[in-house]
Amino acid sequence: MLRIVIDTADDEMFPKYDFTDGVQSESLQMPRLTDVKPLDDYRIWVKYSDGAEGIADLAHLAGKGVFALWNDPEAFQDVHIGPGGEIAWSDEIDLCPDALYLRITGKKPEELFPDLSDLVYNYA
Repeated sequence: MLRIVIDTADDEMFPKYDFTDGVQSESLQMPRLTDVKPLDDYRIWVKYSDGAEGIADLAHLAGKGVFALWNDPEAFQDVHIGPGGEIAWSDEIDLCPDALYLRITGKKPEELFPDLSDLVYNYA
């Protein structure tokens, strides 16, 4: 059984959220990113532990904010899986693999986690 308790403070203004009620932890796991490769035109190919794979177009990010690093074509080619499973280029740039998984597969979170509707919110 999964038990996640978020206690934001000891103050009465902040409730304690208790998400339990028999939801199994296995049902709350996203497929893991297993491979990532750079492609041309600020695109990457990604593959996940459930066999899903696809191409993500990141051109809309290129040159903006921290993504200015990609103005150097060699820097974009350095994409790799970071120590936490994130899609990374440096210590400053990483992307959530879960968000790209949803984008590539077209799935919605509730399709992956049907047990979320069974969560119970108990307020302390």
